[in-house]
Amino acid sequence: MADDRPVPLDEYPVHQVPLSMRHVASGDRNAYDRCIFHVLDHEGRALLIVGLGVYPNVGVMDAYATLRVGDTLHAVRASDALGEDRMRLAVGPLRIEVEEPLRRLRLVCDDESLSYDLTWTAEFPALWEPHHVQRRGARLTLEGRRFVQAGGVEGIVRAGGEEFRVTAGEWTGTRDRSWGTRPIPGEEGGRLAEEHPTEGFHWLWCPVRFEDRFLMVIVQEDADGYRTLNDATLVRPGRPDRQLGWPQPEITYRSGTRDPVRALLYLGDVRKLQQLEVELLASSPLAIGAGYPPADDWQHGTWQGRGWTDRRTYDLTEPHPLAAYGVTDHAARFRLDGRIGHGIFEHGSFGRHDPSGFTGFDSVAP
Repeated sequence: MADDRPVPLDEYPVHQVPLSMRHVASGDRNAYDRCIFHVLDHEGRALLIVGLGVYPNVGVMDAYATLRVGDTLHAVRASDALGEDRMRLAVGPLRIEVEEPLRRLRLVCDDESLSYDLTWTAEFPALWEPHHVQRRGARLTLEGRRFVQAGGVEGIVRAGGEEFRVTAGEWTGTRDRSWGTRPIPGEEGGRLAEEHPTEGFHWLWCPVRFEDRFLMVIVQEDADGYRTLNDATLVRPGRPDRQLGWPQPEITYRSGTRDPVRALLYLGDVRKLQQLEVELLASSPLAIGAGYPPADDWQHGTWQGRGWTDRRTYDLTEPHPLAAYGVTDHAARFRLDGRIGHGIFEHGSFGRHDPSGFTGFDSVAP
C-alpha cells in the first residue's frame, strides 16, 4: 500500500487542488520546482552560481554550486530522495534558508572543496517573467512560471585556498524562482521527436541591478527568428514598472565560435531608443558542473541514489565541446543612461538562427 499520509505542509492553508501537498496537480514526470542564485563581484574575479530543485514525480531533490575563479571552476553537486518536509531546503552540504520570504535568504555550503555562508537581501520587489510555454508538435513540453529579483549579498566564500569577503557594495546577487514542467533526462522520443526536431534555439536572459533600479531583459527566438518570449521591464521602487518595448540585441561573437565577446541591446520604442551596453567579466557554462543540458556527468532530476554528493574541479582552458550546445552565464557590467549596473548576461545560441546568420549546429561566427 502506498504511503499517502499527510505531510507537515498540509497543516497550512496553501492548497491549490484537493490533494495533499505531497503531490503536485500534474502527473507529468517533468514537474519541477526550483531556484537559481547568481553572486558576482563587480570586478569579474568570481562568479558563484547556486541552485536547488525538487522533482516530485520522480522523487528527487538536488542542489549544486559552482564557483569560477580565474580559469578554474569549482563544483559541488548533491542529490537525494525527496522527503516529506518541503520547507527544508537542504541536500547534502548545500542548503537555502528562507529567513523572510521575498526579502532575505541565507545560502550555505559546508564542504571542504567549496564553502560559503551568504545572506542575500532583496533591494527590489520580485518581478514576474513572461509565462513560458514550449511545445513539440501538439505536446506541451515546457510550462514555467518564474519570478526574478536582485539585491545585495554579504558573507564569505572559500575555495581552492582562496577566500572572498562578500559585501553588498562590491558584489551583486540576482535570483530566479520557477516551477511547472520542464524536460529532465529520460524524455521519450517517438513520432513527435522525429517529426519535430529541434532546428535552433536562441536565448538571452539579463537581470541587471543598478543602484536605484532593476532591469530585466528576455529574448527567445526560433531558428527563423520568430520570437516566442520577449520582455524588457524596468523596476523602480515606489513607481510603476516600465515596459521598454521590443529589445533588439546586437551580439559580437569570437571568430570561430558562438562565444559572445560584447553585446549591445536596444530598448524602448522608435521615439526614444535606449542602449544597454554589456561588458562581459567572467563566464560559466551551465553544462559544466551546474547540471544543465547537455551535461554528460550529471543533470537535474536524475536519480543518483540516496545521499549522493559529488565534487569536481574543471579547467576552463581545456576544450569542453558540450558547453557550446548549452547556455552560458556571464557576469557582466552594464551601462544604461549614464548609470552602471551589474548582473548576468545569460546567452545560448545553437542550431540555425537566421537573424544571426547561423545556418546549423556546426555554424559559427566568421
